[in-house]
Amino acid sequence: MLTRRHVMLGGLALAWVGPAGAQDAALSRLARGEALAIMRHALAPGIGDPDDFEIGDCSTQRNLDAAGRDQARRIGAALRSEGIGFERVLTSQWCRCRETAELLDVGPVEDAPPFNSFFAGRGDAPAQTAAALELIAGLARPPMIVSHQVNIRALTGQSTRSGEVLIATAGPARLDVLGSLLIDA
Repeated sequence: MLTRRHVMLGGLALAWVGPAGAQDAALSRLARGEALAIMRHALAPGIGDPDDFEIGDCSTQRNLDAAGRDQARRIGAALRSEGIGFERVLTSQWCRCRETAELLDVGPVEDAPPFNSFFAGRGDAPAQTAAALELIAGLARPPMIVSHQVNIRALTGQSTRSGEVLIATAGPARLDVLGSLLIDA
């Protein structure tokens, strides 16, 4: 049974969604490197990207606003306060994801094209999802991933809000979600 309740993490109130009483186990698995974290980028008002979008040009993209930058910093601070860090933070090449990953400050940030958005026909959903699962399976330790709603839904079957962090384990065909954490913007 999934429940929503508020828990404290790093002195911040977080909304926890998952099986009743499972948050301690999920957070412990995350801290021990037995689970990964996959996060939808922090708040970036709007939907999609302009028609003139270019991956290397942030001026052509939808970006984090001040609330989104603050949200990313607070999420990172909450994770760090619990001793949670990562050997790798894999990110979509979209500026809002890269900025989120950098502001989290929970490990070295690396571009990972399989996590680039395929919203509105940009990219190939089945191929990118398969490549993302293969990339995760090949890592020695579970990463932190910053990506987009469509990618996360393809990998987990779950929708996420801006800044929501899913704690998951890698299965053969999808990520198995243990629960989620959310610090509102």
